[in-house]
Amino acid sequence: MDADVSGNNDRRRVDGDGTTAGTTTGPAGAAGATPGTTAGAPAAATAATTGATPATTGAAPGDAAGAGSVAAFTRDWLHRNRDTLTGWRRHLHRNPELSHREEGTTAFIVDTLTAAGLDPHRLPGTGVTVDIGEGDGPVLAFRGDIDALPLDEVTGLDYASRVPGVMHACGHDIHTTVVLGLACALAEYRREHPLPLRVRCIFQPAEEVMGGGATDVIAAGALAGVGHIFALHCEPKLRTGEIGLRTGAITSAADVVEVVLTGPGGHTSRPHLTADLVYAAGALITQLPALLSRTVDPRTGTVLTFGAVNGGSAFNAVPREVRLLGTLRTGDVRVWRTAEETFTALVERIVAPTGARVEVRYTKGVPPVMNDDVATSVLARAAEGVDPHGVREAPQSSGGEDFSWYTERVPGSMARLGSWTGVGEKPDLHQPDIVFDEGCIPVGVALFAGVVDHLHPGSPGM
Repeated sequence: MDADVSGNNDRRRVDGDGTTAGTTTGPAGAAGATPGTTAGAPAAATAATTGATPATTGAAPGDAAGAGSVAAFTRDWLHRNRDTLTGWRRHLHRNPELSHREEGTTAFIVDTLTAAGLDPHRLPGTGVTVDIGEGDGPVLAFRGDIDALPLDEVTGLDYASRVPGVMHACGHDIHTTVVLGLACALAEYRREHPLPLRVRCIFQPAEEVMGGGATDVIAAGALAGVGHIFALHCEPKLRTGEIGLRTGAITSAADVVEVVLTGPGGHTSRPHLTADLVYAAGALITQLPALLSRTVDPRTGTVLTFGAVNGGSAFNAVPREVRLLGTLRTGDVRVWRTAEETFTALVERIVAPTGARVEVRYTKGVPPVMNDDVATSVLARAAEGVDPHGVREAPQSSGGEDFSWYTERVPGSMARLGSWTGVGEKPDLHQPDIVFDEGCIPVGVALFAGVVDHLHPGSPGM
């Protein structure tokens, strides 16, 4: 998911190794503690006592005020398992897998959950779900995506991708680690306390490609009985410890458009005797975005951009075919539902005077992620428990995210998880040199634990 978020109100000094120093407000766990690299696949669900500071504010582990709460228990669990979480993430980062090919990632998740005493369920193909707790009420779900991108990593990290041409450049290794950490913390919590609430952790494949991922997981029954669903996405424009929230659309719809122009071809000295496809393509490129802004309310953030134009090979020959390829994005779900008809009608209107034949190939992508107001208020309360000074209002991104297919069916909310160290320029997603601050991992786990607390009928905070 793309984003454009400004991280302001910098209150922390972040040392070069990613650890937070001189913190006066916010969670100690917002510190990006970076333990030593774990070689190879780390042992599943190993409790590695690190002496790291817990990831949330409030009562310290063992305080009576937090006794029995999921958040307090998870704070202590994070204190003991920070190195383990880092090891999991680095294993996943070293071994990225493309969409629908996440066999090794799936096996690692299954092994880790099984070692924690849980009973994971493999989804058809790749991906995993696991339920923790018991109860007859609605299931509380958390989703983490597990696939990587087709990029050659150039970070120079000692745990950089070992797979040529594949990299976790969108933070899915961190998303997976956060949900995996939540599942394992809850498994340990349940051995000591009742958990009268079923929590389902969904490890979803293929978020980065059209037509798959979330829809396949939903078709496999992962939303059966779910009352609310939550997710997060790494945000390198926000400092580690900051959490971005928004009610309503937090992402945009993203569709792929292809326009194929054809004609008889001809000599450039006689364009009046043929259909000049290059001229027709130029008319589309210049007029279509303008007409779109006069047809659709510009406040909806509807944007058409062509990324590829192909046609012709000789300076003195009118080509017989020209292709244009691009994206149509909108922040309004109502615009998205009629976007194909609107786009096609405008294309045909522009091309008609040129005499070219036109074919529109329109691929529906994903609708905007619509954050439910009640679910977002739960996230806000949980985020305030992590750091009352770290909550930010997230702007709507023009990027697409298939978490939207879940929120089309059940109420849910996605948060933006700050993952910038505070040192140097803020990187962008989907870049081969992006480095995420691993200190955001315990913040994400603590956030989700707080959500469980707020929806957990037996929680002392209810």
